[in-house]
Amino acid sequence: MTPSHLIRALGLSALALLAAAPITAQAPAETKVASLTTAEGMDAGTATFTQTLHGVMIVLDLKNLTPGPHGLHLHEKGMCTPDFKAAGGHFNPLDAEHGFMTEGGYHVGDLPNVDVTAEGTAKAEIFVPQINVGGADNNRYPYTLADADGTAVMIHAGADDYMAMASSGDRMACGVVVPPKS
Repeated sequence: MTPSHLIRALGLSALALLAAAPITAQAPAETKVASLTTAEGMDAGTATFTQTLHGVMIVLDLKNLTPGPHGLHLHEKGMCTPDFKAAGGHFNPLDAEHGFMTEGGYHVGDLPNVDVTAEGTAKAEIFVPQINVGGADNNRYPYTLADADGTAVMIHAGADDYMAMASSGDRMACGVVVPPKS
């Protein structure tokens, strides 16, 4: 066997091994990062939204907030103005009731309260099974944050009672998850 035959045989063997090996690499998960700002214009940290196989994992890294529990919601428009009213109401594609403890169930924008420490910081991970951060092209995730209006994440001044709408008070910090499409 000549050296060129040996090289060719080794190359074909390597190619056969690669073809037989299972492909385990996955495409990177789609991620959106919302930078939150307080009503006074201070940096309030970030909310990172990462697509998973069964929904979205939200990782909060918050700062410069008042201590105690605060309502956390997704809002229907990806806009944060100084008073945060441009974000609209809660993200609620099914027009469901508000609150985890209501008979009709909660809507997609309802999220658990966030407990802020005495130092004004909070870290939390929240899984939301019904949403996607990209387009609506996957039936597994029927509700997209990337619709024409976009989506915002909002922290409220008080705790959500998980029952009544607007029980968590004023809008304290806001971040754009997905901006509106122009």
